[in-house]
Amino acid sequence: MNFIAMDFETANFQASSACSLAIALINNNQIIDTFYTLINPQQPFNRKNIAIHHISPKDVEDAPTFAQIWPHIAPLFDLNHLITAHNAAFDNRVLKATLTASNIKTPTYNCIDTLRTSRRFYPDLPNHKLNTVSQALNIDLKQHHNALFDTVACAEILLKTQAEYGWEQIQPLTKIVS
Repeated sequence: MNFIAMDFETANFQASSACSLAIALINNNQIIDTFYTLINPQQPFNRKNIAIHHISPKDVEDAPTFAQIWPHIAPLFDLNHLITAHNAAFDNRVLKATLTASNIKTPTYNCIDTLRTSRRFYPDLPNHKLNTVSQALNIDLKQHHNALFDTVACAEILLKTQAEYGWEQIQPLTKIVS
């Protein structure tokens, strides 16, 4: 299975306030590379967000803006690649809002949400939060709300679900995002 996992953290409650991003590249069912960066959202931080992910304004003051990062990752976001995220509606919204705020055209890509797949394939869990699903599948989520660790856990959730249920069962849950 080949796909790309992603996770954003935001500075505040605005979708356009991405302050960190992680991406994992999966090829032949193996995580072959990861990318993590802080992002200067050029927006104020909310203390509630800081309490969740522990990223502060000082941490990102010298970080690149999303517009500076995008040219390096843009080739991953097209119809030839499958993108996954846990609660993909959030990450897709952050990507779109951040691109729009940077006056960059939003790409069209295939996406699958591991929140949705876990609800379908593991309905007996008490909830389907990333940390709950990770624990149920014996995935080591080192630090929840750290974009890199969340991304790796998301990738491992999809890999374990595919190994257990097969791509034919999962594939109908993909959708095109634009």
